[in-house]
Amino acid sequence: MAVGQIILKTEEEIELIRQSSLLVGKTLGEVSKLIEPGANTLKLDTIAEEFIRDNGGIPAFKDYRSSMDSDPFPFTLCVSLNEEVVHGMPGKGKHLEEGDIVAVDCGVYMNGYFGDSAYTFAVGEVNSRKRRLMKVTEESLYKGLEMAIEGNYLGDVSNAIQRHAELHGYTIVREMVGHGIGKNLHEPPEVPNYGRRKSGPLLKEGMVMAVEPMVRLGRRRIKVLDDGWTIVTSDGTPSAHYEHTIAIRKGKCEILSTHEHILNQQN
Repeated sequence: MAVGQIILKTEEEIELIRQSSLLVGKTLGEVSKLIEPGANTLKLDTIAEEFIRDNGGIPAFKDYRSSMDSDPFPFTLCVSLNEEVVHGMPGKGKHLEEGDIVAVDCGVYMNGYFGDSAYTFAVGEVNSRKRRLMKVTEESLYKGLEMAIEGNYLGDVSNAIQRHAELHGYTIVREMVGHGIGKNLHEPPEVPNYGRRKSGPLLKEGMVMAVEPMVRLGRRRIKVLDDGWTIVTSDGTPSAHYEHTIAIRKGKCEILSTHEHILNQQN
């Protein structure tokens, strides 16, 4: 069933999206075991692809095209270091260093449906400015999710994310947005991380979307590197990124993805 272009999912479809999303969470948990100074980002990518395939999934990002004329993304993970906002590419010569923050974004296709989630990791000892950025960005995600309930508007979600980030002196990346998800990795609606309350589509039970604030220390502008994928802050300041796949429900959204496997590694 569709509301405009937004496809409402059945309970059976939501369960399939959950299974894909849970495999994403488990994959991020495996990756988290390797996050340390000196770790090679290409090895992280290889481990993630093997784990996804061994568990019956297909890496959602690998060979993904953003448009018909774009080069396909060649990796399983987006590994975005420090000033890289999203879509950072793993590489043989790209290693994690003490004090880095690294956002790892992962998607899975399984049983006909997609799941998507992201988490920002500290590499070794990270300075207080980066720690605070990570904390506020993650809080912004959950502030948005508190508003992601039937009867609210998409703008209520976006506004909650924006207000929390800006209250703490940070800047929302406006060009990059979350998205609906289901049989396609990216479906309507787009989910901005800024906006006005009571604006945008009315949220209805059965909507499934990936909410993913990208928050940065410096000014708002971003640019694309020559690889055609990697998005970086224009002033070189750090950026953080967290993401959950959720289903709209009455009273409280249902988080279909999980960061528990990461948190278990950190405790």
